[in-house]
Amino acid sequence: MSAISQPSARELFAPLNPPQRYLFGPGPTMVDPRVYQALSKPIVGHLDPYFIDMMQDVQELLKTAFGFKSGSTLVISGTGSAGMEASVANFVEPGAKFAVFANGYFSDRLTEMARRNGANVVRFEKAWGETFSDAEASDFIRREKPAVVGYVHAETSTGALQEGQAICAAAHDAGALVIADCVTSLGGLPVEFDRTAIDIAYSCTQKGLSCPPGLSPMALSPRAMDWLRARTTSPRSWYLDLKLIHDYSTVSHRYHHTAPISMFYALREALLVIAEEGIENRWERHRRFHRFFVREIEAMGLHMHVPASHRIPTLNTVLVPSGVDDGKVRKRLLEGPGIEIAGGFGPLAGKVFRIGVMGPLATEENLKFFLAEFKKALKAEGYSI
Repeated sequence: MSAISQPSARELFAPLNPPQRYLFGPGPTMVDPRVYQALSKPIVGHLDPYFIDMMQDVQELLKTAFGFKSGSTLVISGTGSAGMEASVANFVEPGAKFAVFANGYFSDRLTEMARRNGANVVRFEKAWGETFSDAEASDFIRREKPAVVGYVHAETSTGALQEGQAICAAAHDAGALVIADCVTSLGGLPVEFDRTAIDIAYSCTQKGLSCPPGLSPMALSPRAMDWLRARTTSPRSWYLDLKLIHDYSTVSHRYHHTAPISMFYALREALLVIAEEGIENRWERHRRFHRFFVREIEAMGLHMHVPASHRIPTLNTVLVPSGVDDGKVRKRLLEGPGIEIAGGFGPLAGKVFRIGVMGPLATEENLKFFLAEFKKALKAEGYSI
């Protein structure tokens, strides 16, 4: 009796052929073709002199994106949430008071990480999409006298932009460090790390930097570096210990972990693309097409969730019109022209579309294409424009 032949892996699994998508969501966003080319380059070892030099190129290029001259830039091997957790684990000691400006999902995530780290967390809470005035920020910090303050510069869940100068000034008056979530802002709009007087900032690669997800760039002020060097206890996370990562990437280059070589290639190329455009030109391009987007959206009779003075230029939250199912609109866009946008979640579930206009997609041609398809999808779901 002959044995029954089994299908081969090649027969069982189709060749890798991802669909073409237009990533107009909050992230990941479209990747520059030059970045894809960089990903295909041969890898070297994570202790190879070439990689060490290339990693230092990345750290230098990040300074312009952050608006940063002194202190240290680092890159965490992990997504933006790894940068968030590294910030908390290294600068919020167990038992320390951590004051959080809470107005969206990612300030809630920051809160949860701090609680798990044993911090005494106090929160100033507002509705999702609202921001904090200078006076409110100062009063909260003066009242609580925290050791560390955290806020989200550009809240991905709401589209709201929080200015940080008053937060940082009040925190420093109280002797506190400031952690800023810049995940959605870095590369697309000014972070102004030095001007704002942030101490610790973290971001990601897959939004304003137009790079695949996988790394978390960080910036640490001289004040933060001094605090880190003076810390006498070890953070609970060995992998995210910034003293060890800083030593590996900047000082001795002793082995700490195996860095994702190809992702560093990609980030370096993405930062070079930004440098060649000019960071201020890039910010202005995003502002210009944000204004264009809003004008066209309002001409369709739609409304924005966040007031004009506090909108994130790269991430738009458009209110879902009455009687329209946002999930069906998003499904039509994905299954038809291959456009991805996101819906709201938490208190904003079913209430907003989250539409990113970042990097390669922030052009008039791309926006006209998107707006025409968005209009068709809304009409098909019963919205009269």
